Amino acid sequence: MTLKENCCKRAILIAGPTASGKSKLAMTLAERLNGAIVNTDSMQVYANLRIMTARPSPEDEAKYPHYLYGHIPGEKAYSVGHWVRDTAAVVGAVWQHGRVAIFVGGTGLYFTGLEGGLSGIPPIADCIRGHWRRALEIRGPEALHRELARRDRQMAERLCAHDGQRVIRALEVFEATGKSLVDWHDRPHDNGPLADARIGRVVLEPERTMLYSRINARFEHMVERGAIDEVAALHVLGLDAGQPVMKAIGVAEIGCYLSGKTTLEEAIAQAKTQTRHYAKRQETWFGQRMKDWPRRDPESFGGDFDRLAQALLDSWGLD
Repeated sequence: MTLKENCCKRAILIAGPTASGKSKLAMTLAERLNGAIVNTDSMQVYANLRIMTARPSPEDEAKYPHYLYGHIPGEKAYSVGHWVRDTAAVVGAVWQHGRVAIFVGGTGLYFTGLEGGLSGIPPIADCIRGHWRRALEIRGPEALHRELARRDRQMAERLCAHDGQRVIRALEVFEATGKSLVDWHDRPHDNGPLADARIGRVVLEPERTMLYSRINARFEHMVERGAIDEVAALHVLGLDAGQPVMKAIGVAEIGCYLSGKTTLEEAIAQAKTQTRHYAKRQETWFGQRMKDWPRRDPESFGGDFDRLAQALLDSWGLD
């Protein structure tokens, strides 16, 4: 029996760095398998930044069902816990309608929560979250990483000193609960939304020179499509710089241009650099946490996503 004939509780997970071709592969598979595409990227949840976060276009969203894209206003914080709970409701509806759930994105922790569930960390008070966001803005990630090392050395050793968002998450959890994130992660988890599903997995892993070229070209295309106006509209809201939506790559760089601190050319160059650095961090994360996932380079299939999709379906035994 093929996946089309019996797709109850079937899921495909597509991870990879930004600009690696994940969305193209997801839509190719959705066409073949009567699929519904579920966002698995922490920035594409925000309504304010369709262009800057490379969300699917309205035309693409109209072709196949898309879930959890742009459903959160920038004023709200949104955590992996929120996403996992939202996903549990979404995936049930997808399966009920006889579709295959295709999860696609670049946020590793979302994939972890999807299959492993949540660690039971209680909600963090807004005053604590706000304190550490402001501290990150004022003191910077390296200083807060040193602060974390003093309080929770075991967790600090697991984090890059430049990864400000994960550093402040570790600090806020330690302050709120008196326990390290290491301790919370080691506790038994609730089952994730895909705990009993049949799953196909892949990490897209383009050759780095090709990936960086795609990143550069894509950012220029973003600017041509209206990224500057999108960032300007976001800044009008007057959000705290610590809000997650304000950390989207390119927002700060274009903000500097809009305030007259840099030229547009400088802002674009800086945003490209930050995006390449982010892609490298993603690759490192996937390499450390998803070692057993198969890797595919779209260019090894000549950029033909139909061929890539068929090769994956053959390897998964899902078609």
